[in-house]
Amino acid sequence: MPADASTSAQRPSRPPIRDPHLVPVVGHDGHLPAIPDERLVPEALRARLARVDGWQAPISGDGARPEWFGDRPATAASVLVPLVQRPNELHVLLTRRTDHLHDHAGQISFPGGRAEPSDADAVATALREAEEEVGLLHHQVDVIGHLPTYTTVTRFVVTPVVALVRPDYTLDLDDFEVAEAFEVPLRYLMDPAHHQHHEFAFGGATRRFLSMPWRPGHGDPREYFIWGATASMLRNLYHLLSTD
Repeated sequence: MPADASTSAQRPSRPPIRDPHLVPVVGHDGHLPAIPDERLVPEALRARLARVDGWQAPISGDGARPEWFGDRPATAASVLVPLVQRPNELHVLLTRRTDHLHDHAGQISFPGGRAEPSDADAVATALREAEEEVGLLHHQVDVIGHLPTYTTVTRFVVTPVVALVRPDYTLDLDDFEVAEAFEVPLRYLMDPAHHQHHEFAFGGATRRFLSMPWRPGHGDPREYFIWGATASMLRNLYHLLSTD
């Protein structure tokens, strides 16, 4: 799914962020506590997600604000938040979109997309899209819950479906849409010391977005710049796990 941005002023059009790396960082969240390890295990996650009803996500997305988007129709969508059960800790499986795409080229995202009439529910959409985009098969996935919806600037109302994934999973990437799939330790993403806030001006408004840059290290020079809607949904997971 596409990245997103948030704003603190009146309704502007969608901001043309060509390279989010270049947008100034205006804050970090190292003052906030990391999620304790005991809350980042399958049993604890399953139990917390079972009590998500009634919980209000702090980040609902720009498209959830009618004063900015008026009568623009909303489209239902889902993403899969795949948590790979590695021996020592859970990892989040993410994708990098191909560079030639017209929209959201090169962005980091969860597997997912718009709902189809044949989908029974949001879970069915997430599982179907994950299989189509990266070849993740249903029998490799154990759905354990979902987060509140997040509405993107393009008015996709996205349900993040959280699932455990067997460590022996296999992938078959749709090479038109997905350049690669990679894993990030959940512990890293649930530590606000790695969360950055960016700010820029556009259309007379001050716009902000969140990022969580990930560098694999161990001699690997790459950086995966997780930002926008993907980062916001991960941040909502952080807030959920911060509460009892």
